[in-house]
Amino acid sequence: MAFKIISSQCTNCTACEAQCPNLAISEQGGTFVIDPEKCTECIGHYDSAQCEAVCPVDNTCVIDTSYPRYQAAS
Repeated sequence: MAFKIISSQCTNCTACEAQCPNLAISEQGGTFVIDPEKCTECIGHYDSAQCEAVCPVDNTCVIDTSYPRYQAAS
């Protein structure tokens, strides 16, 4: 599953954008969004999702259950 940003809670602090190893986070329409096609949940880079770890607002970067879990290449 990719992560998503709850736009109504996003403070536009930019912390998540700089931490994403896949360049999946960008600003759109005054808030930040995560491209689910690029999001790997930081698997293969970090032990936990960096967007969630650095976000100053709890429960703003969350799992988007509308996408399947990311599967790293074997």
